[in-house]
Amino acid sequence: MTHSHSHAPGESHSHSHSNAPAPHTIPAPSDPALQALIDQDFQPLDITTDAACQIALCGKHSLDKCPDCGVDFVNLNRFARLLANNPNLRCPPPSNVVSQQLTQAITNTKNEGNVLFKSGQHAQAIGRYNMAASIAVQRPPWEANQFMRDELSTALSNRSAAFHGSKDYISALTDAESVIQIRRNWSKGHFRKAKALIGIGRTSEAGDAIRLGLSFEPNNTELQDFLVEVERADKEAAAARKKKEQNWSTTAS
Repeated sequence: MTHSHSHAPGESHSHSHSNAPAPHTIPAPSDPALQALIDQDFQPLDITTDAACQIALCGKHSLDKCPDCGVDFVNLNRFARLLANNPNLRCPPPSNVVSQQLTQAITNTKNEGNVLFKSGQHAQAIGRYNMAASIAVQRPPWEANQFMRDELSTALSNRSAAFHGSKDYISALTDAESVIQIRRNWSKGHFRKAKALIGIGRTSEAGDAIRLGLSFEPNNTELQDFLVEVERADKEAAAARKKKEQNWSTTAS
């Protein structure tokens, strides 16, 4: 459409107003080699969502982790819930940002367990350590893993001690091994493992556990002193077994 109008006294000109839509940007063609790699590994999945459309579930069983369907959306859904519960969060904060509120909750819960443990209330202490471990694994995925490792391993180490105090040596051993898996170079996990092994009568393995801990912390006096005790107990156990075998042999003759 063309028309004319005045812009200033004595001046006029004509121009056109076009109703044509703005040109669209044509996307660049994809890399054929890259697309071939994507297509090669692509596998369609039968998925659905929850009622709020916030988490992914397998289409057949409505589970976020389904061995039958071969899917595991647990971490994805955890991240989705964090974003859904924080609508003003435009992007993950830097990795050095630590949730002080979460840290305080873990510390307070763990300290409550410590008070109960020292007073001999092992079952109640285990409950508080359970809670501390549950809170520790709720850290947002963008925070440094070190925070979760330190807090979780401490809660599990304390829970191992509480299980040992209640004479549940198998559970104490399980927690100690979990601590070692999370923080292999931390002496406390090896110490807890050795204590649990002593509880179930495996003194030789307890000595091995302490020696492994000392390979990471050779100057750790707690491990050094305990190793002396364990080696003495191992020798006494070996002597008792030998004496029992000799007595049995004499009786049999």
